[in-house]
Amino acid sequence: MRQRPLHPNTRGNLPSELSGLVGRGGELGELARLLESSRLVTVTGVGGVGKSRLVLAAARRVAGRAAEPSDSAPSDSAPKGLREGPREGPQERYCDGVWLAELASVREPELLELTLAEALGLTDHTTRPPRTVLAEHLAGRRLLLVLDGFEQLVEETAALVRELLVRAPGLRVLAAGRRPLALDGEQTFPLAPPDPEEALALLCARAAAADPGFAVTEAGRPVLVELCARLDGLPLALELAAGRLRALSPAQLLARLEDRFALLTGGTRGALPRHRALRTAIGWSHELCTAPERLLWARLSVFAGQFDLDAAEYVCSGPDLPVESVLDLVGELLAQSLLCRVETAAGVRYRMLETVRLYGAGWLESLGDAARLRRRHRDWYTGLATWCELDWFSPRQHEVAALMEAELANLRLALECCLEDPEEVHLGQYLAGTLWFYWAGCGRLTEGRHWLDRALENLPQAGYEGSRLKALWVLGYVAALQGDTVASMSALYECRDGAARTENPVAAAYAVHRLGCLALVSDDMARAGELLGSALERYREAGELNSNVLMCQVELAMALAFQGDLAGALSLCREVRDICEERGERWTKAYALYVLAYAALDAGGTGEARRLLAECVAINHVFRDLVGLVLAVELLALVTVTEGEPAEAAVLQGAAEPMWDGVGLRLFGSGYFNAPRLMCQERAGELLGAERYAACAGHGRALALDELVERALRGPEPKPVPPLPRPRTAAGRAAAGYPGSRKPAGSPEGEPAG
Repeated sequence: MRQRPLHPNTRGNLPSELSGLVGRGGELGELARLLESSRLVTVTGVGGVGKSRLVLAAARRVAGRAAEPSDSAPSDSAPKGLREGPREGPQERYCDGVWLAELASVREPELLELTLAEALGLTDHTTRPPRTVLAEHLAGRRLLLVLDGFEQLVEETAALVRELLVRAPGLRVLAAGRRPLALDGEQTFPLAPPDPEEALALLCARAAAADPGFAVTEAGRPVLVELCARLDGLPLALELAAGRLRALSPAQLLARLEDRFALLTGGTRGALPRHRALRTAIGWSHELCTAPERLLWARLSVFAGQFDLDAAEYVCSGPDLPVESVLDLVGELLAQSLLCRVETAAGVRYRMLETVRLYGAGWLESLGDAARLRRRHRDWYTGLATWCELDWFSPRQHEVAALMEAELANLRLALECCLEDPEEVHLGQYLAGTLWFYWAGCGRLTEGRHWLDRALENLPQAGYEGSRLKALWVLGYVAALQGDTVASMSALYECRDGAARTENPVAAAYAVHRLGCLALVSDDMARAGELLGSALERYREAGELNSNVLMCQVELAMALAFQGDLAGALSLCREVRDICEERGERWTKAYALYVLAYAALDAGGTGEARRLLAECVAINHVFRDLVGLVLAVELLALVTVTEGEPAEAAVLQGAAEPMWDGVGLRLFGSGYFNAPRLMCQERAGELLGAERYAACAGHGRALALDELVERALRGPEPKPVPPLPRPRTAAGRAAAGYPGSRKPAGSPEGEPAG
């Protein structure tokens, strides 16, 4: 498993700080002390008290200290228990970075491990349980994992954290939640509101940020102090109040709060004063909103995580909230600190603090409109997935990938909405199948397998056979890439038979295509060529042209090349490359470039092969496609040793090895696809010797993925070493798996490697 692997120079994924932490110096110092002596520290407190901001500030401080150069050598002994004394500095203790996992939007226990893996930048294509993958990957790492917002899955989070801490002795966890995880050795840090002076400083700082003309006067200071006291100094309440000081004076603001205080603190009998104060602050902000603002607030609560303006306009508008008014209302909620603006790779987006969102969700339920809004949310994201599937085959392919990453939480919510109603399971099957480009093209195979399996648990619904057939061939595709041949064949045969029964030629073409893929990775090249050729004919008859169709053509080219028909393979891949360049498609183009580089190396054109593979590596890295990336890196290693650079080839070969763990053993067992690795290992080993080869490969294994890609694109430093002759003998070609070799290297006679 190796997508963005951790290494000593990795800083982590902490977000940039938009507004500085005011005060809390004592709390930061205490957190630092606790992290010195314990491997699990949990900051607890009421919603709005500032838990998230505090742990992020502590994590940034740790990350900054970990990045400082260290004069001391790392300790050889890893920490054993959850509690231990200080034995090393932050440079060694957190040498693999500080990583944040935000769990507030996760509702399904099955997605908890996937969310943590995503936070760590990991991608796994195998069928191994995500928890096992996480534990194995963290086992040798030394890092700080920050968990924020686990309350809705506290039992599941506690079990996962315990297992990870036991199996990864170099791991430390800093968590923030309304209650502890209740694990042995856990250090709990109850967070109280700031003292009156810090509360006043926070209110004034945020007010000045919202209105540069704001100033504290001697006459106005007592009113501000009283306001802080009325809100119990809760940071969230103070920030909401600060947003109102743009329009109201402190005295007006306090008067409005006084008028509503008794009503808004009525709440639940026996509630803690701070809970009542938080509800007071949010409820008071709610009362100060206009009716349209309150309505939009409630309706926006159906979103999970981030959302954009287009989604808000579609989901939330109606006769009582005209679509043209949504933009201005969003601006008002931003001005009142009820929404946050976020800059992402997918453009400007918005998010609502979880406490604010929950208040809006309660209001929406009281209006009796929650079910309708959830259906509108589901409809929007089903339509978005449909549009993105079409736009995947266009110059916007990279933008589509970024958009799907940003919308993952909302896509999950839409899938849950579809699958919780037995009458709408067909929509879940359609949505899970439509997202094939995201599951397969953007390194999300495990997540895709989860939703596809869930969607197909139900019996077919009359009139919606097409949705089920699509989900079946996508499941067959995903399972094949994971190396799960049995599940893949089962789904594809069911799809093929169902397509014949319902006379669905498009589904039949996809089923035949993916069966051809299975034959390809199983080294049955004759059958692969037959099935893939048949699928192309079916696609043409059905008028189908997209990334899948072009990928089928590339896979047919691979089958031909492995059987010795290099001219036929070149013709097919050149055509694919031309179509991709015309349409702006890059993901499939990378695989076509791989085959063209393979042919160029066979013809002695190492320079051309390197140029093609460099582009291939860059594209695969952008789309997080481990399968294409590892194949390209290993072929590039063979190019490198052929150019007379065995040490650099060994480094690339070593860097590729851990990636295979995330791709799966089935594909690794293919003799044809495995041949460049074996050939490079043999030739570089002969030139370097076993000891030096092992050292170079070990250096490669320690490279982060970004470093590997940069190194692959840069190429080796030119040296006056004459290139080695390319393998042209029959034995050499067979060993390398080059065109003309009928038997895959590394496969026993009569035993399929796949």
